[in-house]
Amino acid sequence: MKIFILSILLLSIATLINGGITSKYVRQAQPANEMSLETFPSPAGHNAPEQVHLTQGDHNGRGMIISWVTPLNLDGSNVVTYWIASNGSDIKRRKKKASTSSYKFYDYSSGFLHHATIKNLEYDTKYMYEVGTDKSVRQFSFTTPPKVGPDVPYTFGIIGDLGQTYASNETLYHYMSNPKGQTILFPGDLAYQDNHPNHDQRKWDTWGRFMEPCAAYQPIIYAAGNHEIDFVPNIGERHAFRPYIHRYHNAFKTSGSISPLWYSVRRGPAHIIVLSSYSGYGKYTPQYVWLEQELKNVNREETPWLIVMVHSPWYNSVNYHYMEGESMRVMFESWFVNSKVDLVLAGHVHAYERSERVSNIKYNITNGLSTPVKDPNAPIYITIGDGGNIEGIANSFTDPQPSYSAYRESSFGHALLEIKNKTHAQYTWHRNQDNEPVAADSLMMHNRYFFPKEEIPSDCLVC
Repeated sequence: MKIFILSILLLSIATLINGGITSKYVRQAQPANEMSLETFPSPAGHNAPEQVHLTQGDHNGRGMIISWVTPLNLDGSNVVTYWIASNGSDIKRRKKKASTSSYKFYDYSSGFLHHATIKNLEYDTKYMYEVGTDKSVRQFSFTTPPKVGPDVPYTFGIIGDLGQTYASNETLYHYMSNPKGQTILFPGDLAYQDNHPNHDQRKWDTWGRFMEPCAAYQPIIYAAGNHEIDFVPNIGERHAFRPYIHRYHNAFKTSGSISPLWYSVRRGPAHIIVLSSYSGYGKYTPQYVWLEQELKNVNREETPWLIVMVHSPWYNSVNYHYMEGESMRVMFESWFVNSKVDLVLAGHVHAYERSERVSNIKYNITNGLSTPVKDPNAPIYITIGDGGNIEGIANSFTDPQPSYSAYRESSFGHALLEIKNKTHAQYTWHRNQDNEPVAADSLMMHNRYFFPKEEIPSDCLVC
């Protein structure tokens, strides 16, 4: 009887088509209201540092890049002081000078952008740090990851296409209300400054201030999306990604990359590969050559979970941006299957979708085998461009739901990936309108290298 009642409840909120679920929950379709420039003023104090944010500063998790912005480039404003958090009196404070730059874009001049890379940190340790001078010093903290290893529990948050609307604010603080998240994986589209005349660069500043309550305390691993390109030749801006690259440094050189747009890091039990959907990836291009070698460098005995981030999704059943990632999929999907990638994260489409483990790698120009099929060696593809950006929700799905689509919903939200050990990871997606403990979509994922068994979807009402 209990099973019968649960089945009725599930069918009341979702429709099953070809084995997949299309949620009947649909958020309002109109664009989300963007928060004004005045919502995020600069902090008080002379030359006070702002837009403080973190990302991993080396390949294995013992480095951190601390970034901040100041209006003026005064003595000491480019220095970060850091120490191990302790109740004892023996506190060893260390200092690190940052590299400093600024840029102009059309009629905008940036503040001074400081990036300090601190290395040789202790694993699994809380650090305090300060930036600023005199009465404008501001203090923050972060915790380093555990040492790279196969059975190290670690939890990643997943947020994409965030922007800076009231819905974005709901997404970010919904994520922050859950203490589990330790690092955010962000598959592109940050500030949406390019939705404004002349790519209003002030929106980069307000986005940095908006993110600071989270980004100053835990690192974010970014992939670049189309809204980071900022290529506007009609106003003289002919260098793609220039503001993004100035503002959001990463440790790309430590993974052998020649570009900050594609790189990798190892963090706890995970090897994370970041690719650029909007850079060359055809055969012989730098990104192609780098990825071919990078997949060979992955050591699943040390980092069993292999995660890839792109921006444009490879498997997507929403009519918006449909098949825009197809050429990259054709180029690299067989590599992902052969390497037993566990999870591929994408944004771009402003809805949520999780795929089955499928591949479409048997096609050649004559055999006609061009239908995705279930493949136990294939990754699960997550489209999570549902952060809440100004362009609003994508609510036009292909009909019928294709067999490769396991769950899809037109809502804003975020996800968590709780890696338990080398075989299991609990994945949950949280729509903004739910209380945090409730997951609208949930799956206990099985590692493709150590435990390549088929996953059984969780009952979303009881997870």
